Amino acid sequence: MDPDPRQDLDHFPEGGIDVLNAEALVRERPDNRLFRHLALNCCRSYRCPAARNLFLGRYEAPLPTSTGCNARCVGCISLQENSGVSCSQDRMDFIPTPEEVAEVALYHIGRVPNAIVSFGQGCEGEPLTNPEVLEKSIRIIRGETRKGTINLNTNASMPGILGTLFDAGLDSIRVSLNSARPHLYQAYFKPVNYTFSDVVRSMEVTKEKGRFLSLNYFVFPGITDEEEELTAFCRLAEGAKPDMIQWRNLNIDPDLYLQCLGWKEGPSLGIRAFMKTIRDRFPEIRFGYFNPAIRK
Repeated sequence: MDPDPRQDLDHFPEGGIDVLNAEALVRERPDNRLFRHLALNCCRSYRCPAARNLFLGRYEAPLPTSTGCNARCVGCISLQENSGVSCSQDRMDFIPTPEEVAEVALYHIGRVPNAIVSFGQGCEGEPLTNPEVLEKSIRIIRGETRKGTINLNTNASMPGILGTLFDAGLDSIRVSLNSARPHLYQAYFKPVNYTFSDVVRSMEVTKEKGRFLSLNYFVFPGITDEEEELTAFCRLAEGAKPDMIQWRNLNIDPDLYLQCLGWKEGPSLGIRAFMKTIRDRFPEIRFGYFNPAIRK
């Protein structure tokens, strides 16, 4: 889907140099809890490719900031409550200070060409639930450098807050969607105190501010390629004008997903035909998988 090698496992060196670098950095900066979390939990324990890249000095670095979330996604990988399904990684249990976040970001930006730093990772909840941490972090980073792309992976539930973050210096966002149909979105994300219309409004705010908008589109054959979904997605794309679609397999038990949607089979096109239709109709939209560097 994307020729970028940033998470190809055969591009990671053998011998644990990333872990050695991570442990050394923790010793150098013992007071930064975020460095410790990324080094000891994410890099050393979970072998997270994003965290490993941070300590290898390349590509995109993670900036997790949130312990809570305003959605209850059926497929959440960091928190499952009374579902009978184990989460694949534990959610972080502290909220870093803006200074801790900015120190990680500036460390990465200072040594990586075309660096990207991203709020919103698998080991946290929704970053927008801690808006003050995000805004202050971004302002500190932008007070030190204009280099590097600051990105936010988000459920885009709070359009008012997004405008403030763009004004602070946020460059791009990636909005997660399982469907462009509100009822299917509702069934999977189970939003708390926000609606699909808030998500759409966040996309509009992004373009009004002249920022880069990616859609993190969860692909599930039989759902994604339904004719009804194609109609809904085209309507969304016409209004929101995304710059990129990041196509991702929705890694979830099929029966669980279909059950939570209350799905009834409808006419479908096949994934390849669905994607071709989108490309033909919206040739300006980039296809890929990874967050691109906006500032080069």
